[in-house]
Amino acid sequence: MSRLTEHYRLLLGLDAAWEVSEVSLGLEEKRVEISLEHLGGRVECPECGAECAIADHAPARTWRHLDTMQFETRLSARTPRADCQACGVKTIQVPWAGKHSRFTLLFEAFAISVLQACGNVKNAATLLGLDWDSVQAMMERAVQRGLERRALEKLDYLGIDEKSFRRGHSYVTLLVDLTGSRVLEVVEERTEEAAHALWQVLSPPQKEQIEAVATDMWPAFVNSIESNAAQAEIVHDRFHISKHLNEAVDKVRRQENKALAKADDDRLKGTKQLWLFNPENMSEDRWIEFETLKDQELKTSRAWAIKEPASSFRGGTAGPLAVN
Repeated sequence: MSRLTEHYRLLLGLDAAWEVSEVSLGLEEKRVEISLEHLGGRVECPECGAECAIADHAPARTWRHLDTMQFETRLSARTPRADCQACGVKTIQVPWAGKHSRFTLLFEAFAISVLQACGNVKNAATLLGLDWDSVQAMMERAVQRGLERRALEKLDYLGIDEKSFRRGHSYVTLLVDLTGSRVLEVVEERTEEAAHALWQVLSPPQKEQIEAVATDMWPAFVNSIESNAAQAEIVHDRFHISKHLNEAVDKVRRQENKALAKADDDRLKGTKQLWLFNPENMSEDRWIEFETLKDQELKTSRAWAIKEPASSFRGGTAGPLAVN
């Protein structure tokens, strides 16, 4: 038995303060029960980190661990409570599980891998044999652990964008580190208040080091950047710029077409796509038709000529950018 308990102690990665006191196998339940015992001595207060004497031991708790072959494996222990002069009596943090969790860290890491493969909580819960709430709680703890480990020393280029979800117009707004390809914060809605809330995750020095922020032309996002990182350049992507320029050209075409139609001039009738289409992708026949039209003295021609240089500009790998 001593060899078996030592085997599990090594597998669990226990430090010198803990030992495996017993391993029991329930064949009918298909379960392995591993009892752990603290060896005594001084302990660390979970609140302030001070070294303390042991006041007593909390009632036994159980944690779900990774399966041993086809057998469900559980750890159980009575956790020491630190007698801290500053914080009072506090239950110490065990090395194999997070605070308030009934699952070991290794099991939670496995569960997160299952979540990533499944893409949703319901399917992951089914595969893990757990209820929805347990899996959701593990996911939330994993996010919190990631946030605690996250380093935000170098933030030069950020992005703000919204994402719709569910049915209807339900949105979340995201703050993204473009250099590190990571999401920094997510808030509900796409209002100016929501955009301002994104910036609370950054300290004043971090905001001051930002060189540029990419976003669409939604005023709420632009206002939040100007309020929270006034020194940063505001960068708009080519997609949104091209969209606005094309809408402007088509507006001029519609107005001019109405005026020409009153004079029985139908030159612009049915030409909408000619003005919006990329000339590089036109067939030869369509290009000949368009070239004849764009060289005429038309307001639409002038509007297209103003739009085209911005649309054809190539600004790096991400395409043209407009900076305020």
